[in-house]
Amino acid sequence: MRKRGVKGFVATYGWRVYAVPVLVALTVLVLIQTSGKDGAGARAENAAADQRVVGGDAPDQDVSEKPKVTEQPAVPPNLKIPTAELPKGASYTQRGQGVWAVLPGRGKRIGAGELFTYTIEVERGIDLKPYGGNDSFASLIDTTLADPRGWPSLGEVSVQRVDGDEEPDIRISLSTPDTVHKAEYCGYSIKYESSCWRRSESRVMINLARWVRGAVAFGGDMGNYRSYAINHEIGHAFGNGHVGCAKNGDLAPVMMQQTFGVANNYVAQLNDKADQADPVAADGKVCAYNPWPNPQARPPG
Repeated sequence: MRKRGVKGFVATYGWRVYAVPVLVALTVLVLIQTSGKDGAGARAENAAADQRVVGGDAPDQDVSEKPKVTEQPAVPPNLKIPTAELPKGASYTQRGQGVWAVLPGRGKRIGAGELFTYTIEVERGIDLKPYGGNDSFASLIDTTLADPRGWPSLGEVSVQRVDGDEEPDIRISLSTPDTVHKAEYCGYSIKYESSCWRRSESRVMINLARWVRGAVAFGGDMGNYRSYAINHEIGHAFGNGHVGCAKNGDLAPVMMQQTFGVANNYVAQLNDKADQADPVAADGKVCAYNPWPNPQARPPG
């Protein structure tokens, strides 16, 4: 039989009767203390947290009052003065063995036009480890040719990488300057480092000096310069000749001799001194560097 009244309630629920009021009191006390932090205490904690984040993209960076080294801002090149000199930079091999090793690898066909197969080759005696290795060199060539801004995007040609088991249409060959300078390859009529297309050898000669150092007109942008060197010489393999800057301030055509510069006056002067047929008019136009034949990736047509 249940007990009725207060005694019965206590008998039924025991110690819990006394615990509930205590818990209620503690809860009220905590709420009062917490609400007190809405004032000066909370502001102090927030200020301390703000001070722990010292600039930059990530919190809790340890920034000294005086940096040990600071950046050297880039100085934009003056594109109207001689710009064909090889920029300063890393060392490179001047002379190789004059023969090339085909790098292994095959790829899918890129594009829908006339097919041109290519191999990727490195002159024996070149050590590419300081520049990312053979795989890095081959990868940049493959990705440049497959880029939606590249030659196949124009709809008239397609490319496909093959290995040494078959004769390619184009041999893309990284070569030392001394080999490039030989008369049977590029020659040296313009006394600055450059690359070339040698039709009799079906060989694109990519000059190692330029691959490592780039060109003044590109202002240190090595990635875009290397893509330019590939696209420019492959453009010769597709039958394109040199052109000049068409409109002042526009992107340079990829078939402009951007290794030497993007100012028509200067490029024309170099060609004239070398007694080369010169399609570049000394008309004062200056373009911006550009590595792509289809820089806006516009569809064919």
